[in-house]
Amino acid sequence: MSVFDQHAWACRCEWGPGAVAALAPAGVVIVVDVLSFTTCVDVAASRGGAMLPYAWKDPSAVEFARTHGAELAGRHHLARYSLSASSFLDVQPGFRCVLPSPNGARVSLAAAESGAVVFAACLRNARAVAAAAARAGASVNVVPAGERWADGSLRPCLEDWLGAGAVLAGLPGSRSPEADAAVAVFERHRDSLASTIRQCSSGRELEEKGQLDDLVLASALDVSACAPRFDGVAFVNQDR
Repeated sequence: MSVFDQHAWACRCEWGPGAVAALAPAGVVIVVDVLSFTTCVDVAASRGGAMLPYAWKDPSAVEFARTHGAELAGRHHLARYSLSASSFLDVQPGFRCVLPSPNGARVSLAAAESGAVVFAACLRNARAVAAAAARAGASVNVVPAGERWADGSLRPCLEDWLGAGAVLAGLPGSRSPEADAAVAVFERHRDSLASTIRQCSSGRELEEKGQLDDLVLASALDVSACAPRFDGVAFVNQDR
């Protein structure tokens, strides 16, 4: 046992890829990357798409997409699909896309290696994922993915803390102090999510890039009944 594993509680919360190994083994791991990986996953999966996480956008991603018969997401404004949730609004059932992400995708793949059931959660589907997770296992590790500073180190970010708190608020069972703190932050901002996210650092970054549509999509709470579950290759809506 480790002092960092939060094993005494059923619902736990810790940041970034390292959290998967640091937290005690759980039946379920929920990945939260509100701006933008898990919001993209929800938008596409709720429309019948399959989203294949890939840790890095490098030449190997091209071959991975080809092998799996999938589109490869690229840079915003330069590719049809990207880490812009609005780019997935018109996808059709059967759509497959490789979505590289050094944050949400990286955490998702690490979580899958742990043998846990893995879900992708955001504000849009927080309640739906919490309900699905409660059915899937008795212990849950919620991992806000965070962002990156210029030197590559983890930057904990408010939007993922809010998303983690929204999911944890809907989960049964005891909560670690870290999980309780996430819920408290979410409850504090529940009635002002759109303005809070738009004003936080990540929100201002997206606004500067002209991605206001993505901010609107990511800030909506519990508008989706989709609970994207990782099937070993892709996140898919388990209820479809």
